[in-house]
Amino acid sequence: MRTAGSLAILIFALGLSLTACKSRDGKDNPMTDPAVVYERAHRALTNADYPQAIKIYEALMARLDIIYAYYRAGEPESAIDAADTFIAENPTHPRVDYAWYLKGLTDFERMPNFMERWFRVDLNKRPPTEARRSFNSFQTVVEQYPNSEYAHDSRRRMVYLRNRLADYEVAVARYYVSRGAYVAAAQRAKVSIEEFDGAPAVRDALEIMIECYDRMGLKELAAQTRQMYRTNYEGEAPDPQANKKKWWRPWS
Repeated sequence: MRTAGSLAILIFALGLSLTACKSRDGKDNPMTDPAVVYERAHRALTNADYPQAIKIYEALMARLDIIYAYYRAGEPESAIDAADTFIAENPTHPRVDYAWYLKGLTDFERMPNFMERWFRVDLNKRPPTEARRSFNSFQTVVEQYPNSEYAHDSRRRMVYLRNRLADYEVAVARYYVSRGAYVAAAQRAKVSIEEFDGAPAVRDALEIMIECYDRMGLKELAAQTRQMYRTNYEGEAPDPQANKKKWWRPWS
């Protein structure tokens, strides 16, 4: 964020630009009207002159628009700080849903980019901090402001984020299985099912729970989970032991 000194300079500069708009007879020109200055800031934003738009919006304290300006200028921390401030100070504002949406959008676009996918980085092993924050922001829009014009897009993005978060929980559960921590693995898989119902990874989570219960000798829980698997998916859950090759028969 900019310092108080730099903000004072911006306001002073804005004042000079307004003073320069006086007519020849010494009277104020309509350009000194704050509404006109606001229009100039909006024009700068529309023309993708984001640094100039930020300067004017800061001086005018147009916080909703400055959130968007920060977001488009690639300053996510400033965008989120501005959104949090607006939400805290204006909880009943008629456009507070827009602040929540922009906050979610900012975190959504901070997630791993195409270069990491190109080099096949395993994103499921990376804590999805931004994804979870983004999901929560979009969820606020959908649940608290269902009639918002941003609700549909928020819901669509939530589906993607739900799948991403479920994949991470399953990846963690698999890691615990590999370490023999079956209680922790079963609990992590259970979280994936309860919090992200409908995600493709739920099927894998059920299989992990069945394996863990079998290994811990919890036959009743294993049977219940198998029944849940049959109810939602055709056939039986695959036996993880059946796919493991014997060390003396590597060709099997």
